[in-house]
Parts: sequence; C-alpha cells; structure tokens
Amino acid sequence: MVPPPQRTVLSGPALVRLLARLGETDVQASSQPLADRLSQWLGWTDAIALSTVLSAPAPAMGRGGRSNGEDEAQHCLSLRSALSKAIVTDGVLAPPRPPVRHGRAQQAAPVQEAPEMPADYAVYRQCYLALQQKMETDIGDMRSRLRNRLASQSSAMAKLAALDAVMERSMAVRERNLLGTLPGLLGKYYERQRKAAQLAQAQADTAAQAKAEDQAEPRAQVPPGTWLSAFRKDMQSILLAELDVRFQPVEGLIAALRTR
Repeated sequence: MVPPPQRTVLSGPALVRLLARLGETDVQASSQPLADRLSQWLGWTDAIALSTVLSAPAPAMGRGGRSNGEDEAQHCLSLRSALSKAIVTDGVLAPPRPPVRHGRAQQAAPVQEAPEMPADYAVYRQCYLALQQKMETDIGDMRSRLRNRLASQSSAMAKLAALDAVMERSMAVRERNLLGTLPGLLGKYYERQRKAAQLAQAQADTAAQAKAEDQAEPRAQVPPGTWLSAFRKDMQSILLAELDVRFQPVEGLIAALRTR
C-alpha cells in the first residue's frame, strides 16, 4: 500500500500557516532563494532607484544627538498594542455580551445568549478592510518617523533610511495586492463554515424529528451561532498575524536605531 501524502509542516510566518489551515491546502515551501523571489517583485524602475541609493556615497552629517532608540521603541510598542486592541475589541469581531439585568425578578430570569451578528459576510469584509486600512496608515506613519530619526544618527544610517524608503515604495503595490486577497479568502472559508453548519442543523433536525415521532419528545437543535463565533476568532487571528507581517520593517528600523 502506498502511504498517504503527509501535509508539509510550514515554518514561515504565522499568517501563512493560518491561511493554509483555513484553506485546507498543502503549501509547499519555495525552493527559490530569497533574493530571487524578491527580484520578481521589482520592476526596472525600482531596480534603478535601488541601484542609485546603493551606489551613492553616504551623505555628510553634521553634529547631532545620537539615540539608542528606546523612546522610539516605546512608541512602536504603544502603536502595536493599540492596533492589537482595535482588532480584538472591534464591535463586529468581539464576542457578543450578554444583556445586563437589573432587579431581583430579572436576575432570577434564565440567562439567554446575546443576539449574534447578522450572518452576512459583507459585514465582516467591510470590518476587515477598515482594520487593514488603519494598519497600513498608522504603520506607514511610524515607519516614516523612524526613517527620519535614523537619518539623523549617522551617514550610514541615513543611507539605510533612504534604502528603506525606496523599498517601501517599490513593494507597496505588490504588498497591497497580496494582502488585499485576504478578505476574499476569508469569504470562501466563511461560506464553507456556514454550509457545514446548515448541514449539521439539517441532520440534527432529521434525527430529532424521527426520535420525536417515536417518543413524542421535543426536537433538539444545534446551538445557534457556534460556527459564527469560531469564524470571528479565526478572523481575529488572521488580522493579528497580518499585523505581525506589517510590523517587520518597523522592527528592522528599531533594531538599526539600537545599533551603535
């Protein structure tokens, strides 16, 4: 007997691993070197801009105060925390809260689950796009701020800042296009989960109806909204993993600031 193929265990970013799991696909690691893969993202105008920065002499620097980067590191930490909080507390993605009860009579009443969000993916798609835009804008502003600080440190650091600016412009369109596919991929996952929940409910209804006819018992139902709660958690995980990817250039600039 031929053994079944085993799924490749990825060691890349969490975003890739999560997408492979949600898409139920076997993603193979690329055999191309990083430099070769990166070159496919660059057009000839990008190559010229990079070559110009790399071949230019480091700019002369006046006397300026050097920094160990700790203050900027704190700013970055605060930004990352704020963006993470925006994801986990978003009104569409956060778990629904149970209704607040007042008085003894209301406290004695049976506790019911709060109503679920509408089972319409358009709501979640718009939420994802809004959070993506916030990440892109806020992280882009922080990256520009770090480059300005880096450029004031030394001639070599100023050249590194210029290189990062060119790389950001060169990669922006490709990065935006790739990350822009995530809402669509999540939409397909959403539909699979919704259809699976509908099938499970139909099977439960059929079994309960047959049992009720034999024993005259009320029909049992699958707890509503269970699949939707799981989907929201998965969507939060994808957004947080995307935040990790978007923050990598910022972490690189912080590391450069801390280099003396």
